[in-house]
Amino acid sequence: MSRHCDLCATPPGILLLRAKEWNYHTHRYMVLFITFLAYACYHASRKPTGIVKSVLCPEHEDPKDGWIPFNGYDGPSKLGEIDVAFLACYSIGMYVAGHLGDTLDLRLFLASGMIGSGIFVGLFGMGYFWNVHRFWFYLSMQMIAGMFQATGWPSVVAVIGNWFGKRKRGLIMGIWNAHTSVGNICGSLIAASVLDYGWGWSFVAPGALIVFGGVIVFLFLAPYPEDVGFSSSSSSSSSYADVGDDKEALVHKTGDGALRQASVNRKGIGLVEACMIPGVIPFALCLFFAKLVAYTFLYWLPFYLTHTEIGGKYISVKSAGNLSALFDVGGIVGGILAGYISDKLNARAITAASFMYAAIPSMLLYKHYGSVSMNANIGLMMVTGLLVNGPYALITTAVSADLGTHSSLRGDSRALATVTAIIDGTGSVGAAVGPLLTGFLSTRGWTEVFMMLVVGAFIAGLLLSRLIIAEIGERSSGAQNPEGLSNIPQAKMGLNNPIMTEFCNSLSYFEIVDYR
Repeated sequence: MSRHCDLCATPPGILLLRAKEWNYHTHRYMVLFITFLAYACYHASRKPTGIVKSVLCPEHEDPKDGWIPFNGYDGPSKLGEIDVAFLACYSIGMYVAGHLGDTLDLRLFLASGMIGSGIFVGLFGMGYFWNVHRFWFYLSMQMIAGMFQATGWPSVVAVIGNWFGKRKRGLIMGIWNAHTSVGNICGSLIAASVLDYGWGWSFVAPGALIVFGGVIVFLFLAPYPEDVGFSSSSSSSSSYADVGDDKEALVHKTGDGALRQASVNRKGIGLVEACMIPGVIPFALCLFFAKLVAYTFLYWLPFYLTHTEIGGKYISVKSAGNLSALFDVGGIVGGILAGYISDKLNARAITAASFMYAAIPSMLLYKHYGSVSMNANIGLMMVTGLLVNGPYALITTAVSADLGTHSSLRGDSRALATVTAIIDGTGSVGAAVGPLLTGFLSTRGWTEVFMMLVVGAFIAGLLLSRLIIAEIGERSSGAQNPEGLSNIPQAKMGLNNPIMTEFCNSLSYFEIVDYR
């Protein structure tokens, strides 16, 4: 894509506000805010299907009150198929989107993905107003929406990596990563608030929100410092060893002629080449099971709440949607806490596995005692959200940031979006499998669903065993880097050259903790 066309110039909103004259740090905070808003919109638009499940497929009312074709005895299974269609297309699209994100203009790519997502999420809801009762219609809308949704995560991680590549960002990135849970909460509240006017509005409203977010991205997002007249000396490999604690990015203004180079000629990396980077495949497989657990809660928790007695009575669909948002409140705390602990312990694998193992008794307690009272349900739900979302967030983003600038990459060949897509795309296959199995297992009882989640959490922790052993060995031998070497073992990751050693030193502070 040529960067010399009008659409590829400095973002028009920045020109309008004369924001091009802002200093480097102001632009970075603007990037943080816009990417936070963008991915929160993505997740908000994924929540409606979970909120309206009980309306489409009621259990305690007359099935005629549901919505054909979901109100029959096979309704839960069809709803599971809708979820897996979305997530399967999302995971497949992720691999393509990651490669495209490393080669195309990230601003236009992300804005197009958001607007496309909003259109097809809204079209799913229009089935209510158009009185559509064909299963293929809803299946198709979800599949196309899933493809557009795949543009989100690789793009925002790549943009953040371009602006925040060096030191001391654990707390900032941990807070930034809350976009996933904030989006889930907003999506739940918006979808539930308009549900009384017809379930179609629960899709149209979040769809309009993400379209609005796409317009904001188009107007104001600068994917690279060079897009607004800055050139980072850290882009040169020779500068890595010279960056001090008080100089996160050594930047200077450039002339307009050099302004666009970073966005013009980004060298892409192939999927096979990215898979060959040491560590990509193991972490991708681990995320498969972590997202299986997390996305089962994302899509089925409101449905579970409406079909389970809490304190001796059932709650309404709207109340279930609002109550399920508390799971993501716990997820916000979990993401930040996991990043903070892994910084302090210098042990990402140990932290992530500990959270996953602790989630097992938490989920079992929620299943058996969450129905005792509303207070018990809320408390156990938030603890479970903390333990489930924490490691999933930590693994996705911190590892993607590490591997996206691996030492095997040369020159401008950056793979942030591609590596992120491989890891999160593989995880999204698990995210599709979990809701699909839940659709079938829930017809036989919720105990089997929770046992599936327990097994998934156990395997996710088990897959980190080699890294855990390596981290324990490093700590016991006293061979840790005093400045905070990245907790992914260098010998296993192939990071033995001086430049990447310094990069790993800095990455212990660079915790992008998601989500997504």
